[in-house]
Amino acid sequence: MKGLVVVFGVFLALNFENEVSAGWKGWKGEIDWWQNTIIYQIYPRSFQDSNGDGIGDLKGIESRLDHLKDTDIGTFWMSPIFKSPMADLGYDIANYTNVDPIFGTIQDFKDLMKKAKKKGLKVLNDFVPNHSSDECEWFKKSIKRIEPYTNYYIWRDAKLVDGVRTVPNNWQNLFGTGSAWEWNEERGQYYYHNFHKKQPDLNYRNETVIAAMEEVMKFWLDLGVDGFRMDALKYMVEDKDFRDEIMIDEDGPVTYDNMYHNMTSELPETIAIIKRWRKFIENYRLNAEEKHTRLMLAEVYADIDHTMSYYGTNEEPVAHMPFNFFPITDLTFASNASAFEAVIKKWIDNMPDGCWPNWVIGNHDNYRVATRMGEEMVDMMAMFTMLLPGTVITYQGEEVGQTNTLVRPDQFVDPNNNGPGSEINRDPQRGPFLWDSSDNAGFTKQKKPWQPINPNFWTTNLKAQTEAKYSHYQVYRKLAKLRHHPTIQRGSLETHVISPWVFSFVRRLKGEDTIIVVLNLGSEGETVAVGETIRDLPDTLSIMVPSVNSIPETGVKINSRADRNKPAHLLLLRPKSAVVLTDGEVKEDDENSQSRTQNSASSSQQSLPLIILATLSIFASMAICVSKNL
Repeated sequence: MKGLVVVFGVFLALNFENEVSAGWKGWKGEIDWWQNTIIYQIYPRSFQDSNGDGIGDLKGIESRLDHLKDTDIGTFWMSPIFKSPMADLGYDIANYTNVDPIFGTIQDFKDLMKKAKKKGLKVLNDFVPNHSSDECEWFKKSIKRIEPYTNYYIWRDAKLVDGVRTVPNNWQNLFGTGSAWEWNEERGQYYYHNFHKKQPDLNYRNETVIAAMEEVMKFWLDLGVDGFRMDALKYMVEDKDFRDEIMIDEDGPVTYDNMYHNMTSELPETIAIIKRWRKFIENYRLNAEEKHTRLMLAEVYADIDHTMSYYGTNEEPVAHMPFNFFPITDLTFASNASAFEAVIKKWIDNMPDGCWPNWVIGNHDNYRVATRMGEEMVDMMAMFTMLLPGTVITYQGEEVGQTNTLVRPDQFVDPNNNGPGSEINRDPQRGPFLWDSSDNAGFTKQKKPWQPINPNFWTTNLKAQTEAKYSHYQVYRKLAKLRHHPTIQRGSLETHVISPWVFSFVRRLKGEDTIIVVLNLGSEGETVAVGETIRDLPDTLSIMVPSVNSIPETGVKINSRADRNKPAHLLLLRPKSAVVLTDGEVKEDDENSQSRTQNSASSSQQSLPLIILATLSIFASMAICVSKNL
């Protein structure tokens, strides 16, 4: 039966030719620091606890910076560290220019910046412009109508229906707990909150608010941050006439999911504000002692057209990049080769000229990639994102294949879980980083961390994977190093659907090695002759980086075409495995690098005659069928 499976794989590889080159022709301009880096998202609560309270903090991050350097990561972005009552774990900001005591002090932040700069690391802060906390001084003064804060937020009078006070319109909050309007007795008006009721939306039709947020950015830029990840931008501006949102099903329930949100998101005025902030940051750079780029990353979950609008144009730039979340939203463990190709083409083919792509497979708002896609696909997804043209954003723990933490309902912290009918839960992907196999995985000395430790920490941890010859971390480090290769930095891109379940992309640069990534997305083994589909490849290729579950190892030679006279063998791919190939020379891992390949090589060579005979038999059968039909 093995022979039949292999024959099927080769037959597909030889005959399912469907090459579509993506629209990326390479990069000829200068490469700025943000284009040549891995951006590593740190969720401060869960990275490292330094003081034994069970919650990660700034000193903890400082103590672990060597991990970033060792992993070839050049930039880290921290989720909110600002003063907050923590109704939404820091995304409800009470003071935009101070650090919450849970995480430390402003001096701790300065110390972290100093050490990061000494190690050559760039630092990005989260920037949350859409809303503040209801405990923010701005909001307290707005309630009392103290200028200039009276109209800092979105206030509306109540409607009276049969003499009964009711909300101004039908807008619902995104957390799914009901109306987006909350009555404030002291002011005698409703305020709007797109998220939690403790997160009132700021009023961006007020020029003073826009300027105030520029002062917030300047505060952190003065402390040395290299840019911002800008949160929830598409919700910043609302319809000026406060018209009702249109129901999807007019007979259905009045819920957030049953509405079109053209009154509360994606309004064109938002782009104008972000464009203004881009100019502000650029002017700051020009007047600063250090002239390097200050980066703006835009968080936008939207359709491709609206997402691309956050790039702007060369003449009128908006953000440097909107996050590319389509690898999260469009791909599952069941996605085939065409789906993977479509995700690449969606971004590359719609991106404005002169702009730079990026790739994201996980963050604090989505289930971890190892859980969504399966642990067998961890290395594959790393190859997919890290070797495509562009910047890659890695969520902490992805480098070791960390899975969702098992969190019981009584351990939930996420405010999304509050309220009837709430189905969103972000706690599992926010669990503590797994450093080693000691108590609490080396995250904290506190008996009870703020969230439970993943029970697989004794095997899935950084220390174990650093010491192992084969591990997700070792693969990640090799890929991080490979990102410095000129072909990866500047090369063109081709995409190839080799078979329904085998996807490949190729990076080429004149005068440099060609690099080929091959992914077996299927649940069966495949034997692949890549040279039968991909043009201009030599007869023999070398394995550059194999996934942990791959058969061949680094340095092993494989045939690009089916030829029984060649000493090498075709590429055998286990289910959900992947490899990086090159036409250049590759040094083998060590003297034992053939240990996993000797059996596969011999079985491949033994089955090759069967492959050819079976293929000829298939063609003969096809010829007989044709002759009968004639």
